[in-house]
Amino acid sequence: MTNMMSSPTRAAAARAASLRTRVIAAALGAALATLMSGCASMNQKEKGAVIGAATGAAAGAVIGKATGSTARGAIIGAAVGGAAGAVIGHQMDQQAKEIEQNVPGATVSRVGEGIAVTFESGLLYDYDSDVVKPTAATNLRSFAQSLDKYPNTDIMIVGHTDSQGSDSYNLQLSERRAAAARNYLVQQGVSSARIRVAGRGESEPIADNATDAGREANRRVEFNILKQGPKQTVVTDD
Repeated sequence: MTNMMSSPTRAAAARAASLRTRVIAAALGAALATLMSGCASMNQKEKGAVIGAATGAAAGAVIGKATGSTARGAIIGAAVGGAAGAVIGHQMDQQAKEIEQNVPGATVSRVGEGIAVTFESGLLYDYDSDVVKPTAATNLRSFAQSLDKYPNTDIMIVGHTDSQGSDSYNLQLSERRAAAARNYLVQQGVSSARIRVAGRGESEPIADNATDAGREANRRVEFNILKQGPKQTVVTDD
């Protein structure tokens, strides 16, 4: 008797769960349809603002954690949280092209609604040094000019090292290098209020530290350009 009654009960529970799922999906679909219909007459920048703001800072923090990168997390987190949604595909695209054309030694990529600009540490600093090399002046001067041209952006500078040496020493060296880059940009006229710095030491490699080429790639400084706006929490894996 028990077995005969449990089967219909399980079937009823399954049908109820399926119904709840369909109701939730329909509600989400309706909400999304309403949002998108309201965006129909908007341009791309306006749609970005609405969608970005609706997604929220919490989602931005989650995505920031998932990237495993302080810099990438900051850029994507800002975009998802609405801080950069209003400039989808326009200003950042233009600025990225100009940096790529005018700043020697820069590796430029668009990330979310921001720009990641990377220099190898050897281009900016001598071995084991946090003093900006005189030969790097052209690189950073040209970069500062681009930042001045677009004053409605913030910059996050993140220093990285390879795995040679102790964790604590590498962390301190990466922090000093990021700070030295900030100070140089400020000397070129970039407002210090726009710049945040961080050092990550050897904790965020992009290549294999077991090879010379990998260690060279990991020794880098990232300059990340974000649309100004409310600062989102960046969640990393430390």
